[in-house]
Amino acid sequence: MDPASAISIDVMGADGGPGPLIAGLARLARKRPDLRFLLFGRADAVAPLLRRRGLTDKCDLRDCPDVVRMDDQPARTLRERRQSSMWCALEAVKSGEARVAVSAGNTGALLAMSVFQLRKAPGVARPAIAVHWPAERPEEYNTVLDMGADIRADALQLAQYALMGAEYARLSLGQETPRVALLNVGTEELKGPEILHEAAALIAAIASKDAARFSFIGFVEGTDLTGDRADVIVTDGFTGNVALKTAEGTASFLRTTLRDAFRHSWASRLAALLAFTSLRRLRKRIDPRRVNGGVFLGLGGAVVKSHGSADAIGFASAVELAARMAESDFTAEVASRVGKLDISHTVRSAGNDRGA
Repeated sequence: MDPASAISIDVMGADGGPGPLIAGLARLARKRPDLRFLLFGRADAVAPLLRRRGLTDKCDLRDCPDVVRMDDQPARTLRERRQSSMWCALEAVKSGEARVAVSAGNTGALLAMSVFQLRKAPGVARPAIAVHWPAERPEEYNTVLDMGADIRADALQLAQYALMGAEYARLSLGQETPRVALLNVGTEELKGPEILHEAAALIAAIASKDAARFSFIGFVEGTDLTGDRADVIVTDGFTGNVALKTAEGTASFLRTTLRDAFRHSWASRLAALLAFTSLRRLRKRIDPRRVNGGVFLGLGGAVVKSHGSADAIGFASAVELAARMAESDFTAEVASRVGKLDISHTVRSAGNDRGA
């Protein structure tokens, strides 16, 4: 299997077991017959699914007896889960057998194992999870981070998130000069905690450098997550994860409410039939499965985190995102951007300016 195109997958991490994951691979394989997959999991459970889906010629299955559970503590997994499907999937990226790893497993364990095996990119204080967020814009998405790699972030980390998020938006969405913003409780300069004001000063200083290739527009509010004010929106992992789960719940609520409303009477059923094309377009736009997959930014290797509850459509989306990363030199590009812009020097300069 060519490591330049191989995608390493932990097939045991999903809430529903390997079934939905293998179904997702079958769905993606019909769309992308050129892809090849390196699978890690319990062979007795996975091999029959591969045969049933006709995927045996596209997959190299490696038997892994152990599985990382959702309630496992991240620190313990580093000591006790080195024969797990998650560990082995990451090890394939470390060894060069694959370009990117995908897992739907325990987020904390995946981050801990990723940092331990792939290390942080030079100069990165802490990795972040970035997602494509459905938005009212021609590209259809904004980039939002951090989505839960760490619940806290200081000013330096938020500034690095801005830099990495801008590079991700450039590489994945083709936005040459992304507009970066900080998520706050208001757009006014005096609003929000001191840490956000410190981060804003750092990001503005970085953006002023010719090598930055992004602009900083200041603060935005939660209503701007789906808007067109900013291309990249930066926040801490706690806030980002709450916002993400809220948006997914709202999308699910809207789908259910619309479905029930149009089934209410014969007149509403007729209206649904007449509006079928528009309703299908709306359902697709608010379907969180289309953007399933968060990218770990700031690592020495490429890792995609899928939702544990993803179905075949959602998991296919996550693996397709991984395929696009495998086809580019994504990890090296992000690391290069962080290395070229000496953020530590910017922090010292900003501190001296505040002291003066």
